[in-house]
Amino acid sequence: MIIKKFQIKTGAETLALLGARDENIKLLEHELHVRIFANHDPESEGVTLTLKGSAARADKALNRIKDLLDEFHAGKIPPARTAAVRPDEDAETWTCDGAQPVYRSIFGETVYPRNETQRKYMEAISSGDLTVGIGPAGTGKTFLAAAAALNALKAGSVKRIVLTRPIVEAGEKLGFLPGDISEKVHPYLRPLYDAFYDLLGMERFRLLRDDEVIETVPLAYMRGRTLENAFLILDEAQNTTPEQMKMFLTRMGMRSKTVITGDITQIDLAEKDRSGLVLITGILKKVKGARIVNFANRDVVRHPLVKEIVDAYDEWEKGNQRA
Repeated sequence: MIIKKFQIKTGAETLALLGARDENIKLLEHELHVRIFANHDPESEGVTLTLKGSAARADKALNRIKDLLDEFHAGKIPPARTAAVRPDEDAETWTCDGAQPVYRSIFGETVYPRNETQRKYMEAISSGDLTVGIGPAGTGKTFLAAAAALNALKAGSVKRIVLTRPIVEAGEKLGFLPGDISEKVHPYLRPLYDAFYDLLGMERFRLLRDDEVIETVPLAYMRGRTLENAFLILDEAQNTTPEQMKMFLTRMGMRSKTVITGDITQIDLAEKDRSGLVLITGILKKVKGARIVNFANRDVVRHPLVKEIVDAYDEWEKGNQRA
């Protein structure tokens, strides 16, 4: 086995060669039976590729990468940008008119709101200290909140990011899961982790978490804290009780920003009408500075089937209620 290195200098080259989430590299590894490691430089947005394999295969992979780079500079591979949730349609249809960029990922991708509701959501987060995003799965609530948090961290307006969610699951309880608190909460916070992996890369996210710049904590462990200079994200808020929601909201310290996300059609509480997310719209309606953004099925930007699945379940639930 030999080792070869190749330097990619710019973010645009990085995205064109590696693809979203390093998909092109994964395909190359599978096709040529080599291992390729990408070390991203957040300052230059470039990447150092380390190729490992037999001499012939490593050379072939390196030549393929050089050919792709030549094609990119010749204009045969267009520069790319990404939306809040990766779409299937042409890049020119990815963004909403008048939408401002939210964050540029370590992979050179720029996150934009993709529809009017996402644009309003980002404006609410940018202009206020408390934003609540309510709507079905696939509307970009969590991903955009993560992008906004990283943008605030990069701009220096906050010093850390705190990620939390209520632990409401059937079966295993948190105390019976193996490992320390970070390892215990990992399965529950995985949707948030996925968003940060897409924006930061797995290794960079882990470094920031180890340094406690990004903190992950179950909602129950938030009691008694005051979080200043922080960007707080409460995900899956439909599974909070009113008491938990009040406790979380009162954790806000000076120069902090809070985003709450959830889907009231996926409540796992025994008493669904006592969901903190269901009640918050009425409780906060007269609170100045609190913004509530409601997403609809038409705002779903995942695979096209997701919207149809959500619509189908809505129809089924309405039919059962009439029966």
